[in-house]
Amino acid sequence: MDWHHYRFRSVWDLDAAPDTVFGVLERAGEYPDWWPQIREVIPVDERGGTARFRSVIPYDLFVHARESRNDPRARVLEIAMTGDLEGWARWTLSARGSGTRALYEQEVDVNKPLLRRFAVPGRPFFLANHALMMRAGRRGLRKVLAGRHTV
Repeated sequence: MDWHHYRFRSVWDLDAAPDTVFGVLERAGEYPDWWPQIREVIPVDERGGTARFRSVIPYDLFVHARESRNDPRARVLEIAMTGDLEGWARWTLSARGSGTRALYEQEVDVNKPLLRRFAVPGRPFFLANHALMMRAGRRGLRKVLAGRHTV
C-alpha cells in the first residue's frame, strides 16, 4: 500500500438545478466565500491559481490548480494539482429529480514532508479531516444555492 496516495469520493444531493450548481462550482475563486476550509484562492490566469486549505488538523496545504476540463454540457469540472498535493479533482453533476447529484472525486499523492512523515499513524486523522472538510463544503454550497433561484 502506498501510504502517501489517497482516493476520495463524495456524493452531494443538492436542491438546485444542475446548471445552477455548475455555475457556482466553476467559480473556484469564490470557494473561500462558502467553503470554510478553503482559506484562499489566488488566480494566476483564467485557467489556474494557487489555493490554501486548512481543516481541523492544524496545517496548511498549498496547491497550484490548473483547469483541465470545463464542460458545461457534460457538467464536468476537473483540475490538475501540484504542490503539497499532486493529482486531480473532479466534479461530475447529474440531474436528480428537480435537483442535482454532485459527485466529487479526487486522487492525490501527498508531497508535504510533515504529512509524509506521519503517513502511517496519521492516515485515519487525515481521512477524518478530509471528511469534515467535505461536510462543511456541502453545507456552505447548500447555503449559497438556497439564496438563488435554483429550480
